[in-house]
Amino acid sequence: MINKCDVVIIGAGAAGMMCAIEVGKRGRKVVLLDHAKKIGEKIRISGGGRCNFTNIYTDHKKFISSNPNFMISALNQYTHQNFINLIQKHHISFHEKKLGQLFCDQSAQQIIDMLKTECEKANVLLLNNTNVESVSKSQHYKTKTSSTIYESESLVIATGGLSIPKIGASKFGYDIAKQFGLKVIETLPALVPLTFSDDILKECKELSGLSVESQVSYKKTLFEEGMLFTHRGLSGPSILQISSYWKLGEHIQINLSPNKNIFSFLEEKKRTSSKQDINSILNELLPKRLANMICDQLKISGRIADMSKKLISLISEFINSWTIKPTGTEGYRTAEVTLGGVDTNELSSKTMMSKNNQGLYFIGEVVDVTGHLGGYNFQWAWSSGYVAGQYA
Repeated sequence: MINKCDVVIIGAGAAGMMCAIEVGKRGRKVVLLDHAKKIGEKIRISGGGRCNFTNIYTDHKKFISSNPNFMISALNQYTHQNFINLIQKHHISFHEKKLGQLFCDQSAQQIIDMLKTECEKANVLLLNNTNVESVSKSQHYKTKTSSTIYESESLVIATGGLSIPKIGASKFGYDIAKQFGLKVIETLPALVPLTFSDDILKECKELSGLSVESQVSYKKTLFEEGMLFTHRGLSGPSILQISSYWKLGEHIQINLSPNKNIFSFLEEKKRTSSKQDINSILNELLPKRLANMICDQLKISGRIADMSKKLISLISEFINSWTIKPTGTEGYRTAEVTLGGVDTNELSSKTMMSKNNQGLYFIGEVVDVTGHLGGYNFQWAWSSGYVAGQYA
C-alpha cells in the first residue's frame, strides 16, 4: 500500500514531535513514525521523572560541535522563552532548580501529553510501534514499513543518538545520513559517569554514595558542581559535564575544596591551632569518610604542628588538585546524550536541511550538536525541530 503525504518524520522524541507540530500547523500532511511502543521515553525518564525541559541561560556556548556557531540560528529562531510560553499555555507548572535549569513541578509525562495534544491539533498522523525497513528516493522519498510505503516530498530524521539503548536508541539516523552521502562525525557517549582502575576504584567504592561540591577540570575546561562517588567510579554533574570533553588516556583534575586554598588554610592552622589533629582539621572541610580516605592514602596522622611544609603541600595538592586518569566511561548504557553525529557542515543552519539532498532534514541528537547538562539538549531538540518544521 502506498500512502502519499507531504512530510515523513522518523522518530517521535522531543525533536520529532516538535517538528511534526510545526509542519502540521502549516497545513502540510505529516506522518510521524516511531519504532517504540511508547513514544517520548527519553522525555519521561529525564530529570528524575520531572524533565529538565530547558535552561534560561541557553546560548550557543553551552554546546559542543565541530562547528561551534552552527546552533546560533536555530536557537535564535526558537528560544527557551518560546518553549516556556508553550508550557504556560498548557498550564504546566515548573520551577528553577539551579543554574537556570527548569523542571516540571509534577511529571515529565505532562510534556509528552502536551506534545501529543499539539500533534493532534495539527492533524499529525502519529504511528508508534512502526518499524521503518528502508528509505529510498527517486522523484520523492519512499519510507517503507512492513505494511505501507509512505511517499513524501520531505523526510525528517529525528531518530536520536546511541545513548540509553534499553529505551530504543539505535544507529538508524547515522545509517540514513551515510546512505545519502552525508559525513558522520565519530560518536561517543557524553554526559556519562567515568570509570577507573582498581586502585582508585577501591577508594570510590569505599566512598560510594558520598557527594561533594567539586571543581573538575580537563585542560582549559572546568565545571564546578556536585560530584558523586559510586561503586563504579565517579559521577554527579561536574563529572558528567567533563566527560563530554575528556579524551581517553588523558588525566582530569579534581579540586575537592574549590572555595579554599588548603595550603594557606593548613599553614594558618599550624600557627593558631598547633595541637589540633590533622584528621579533625580535614573533617572541618570535607565529609568525614573523605577526610579519613585522604589521611589513609597519604599515610598521615597526628598534630598539625608536627607536619613539615612539604607534607602540608602534599595534602593541599591532593585536595585542591587531585589528578587522576579515568580508564573509560560507563558507555551508552548510562550516557545521557551522544557526542558527534551528522556533520553540521552538511546541513543548513537556517533550515536543518541537507545541502546536497533537497527535502532531507536532520534534527535533534542525531546531529553533531551536544549540549551541556541542564536542559540544553532538550532546548536543541525544540529549536532544531521547530526550524525544520518551518521548511519541511
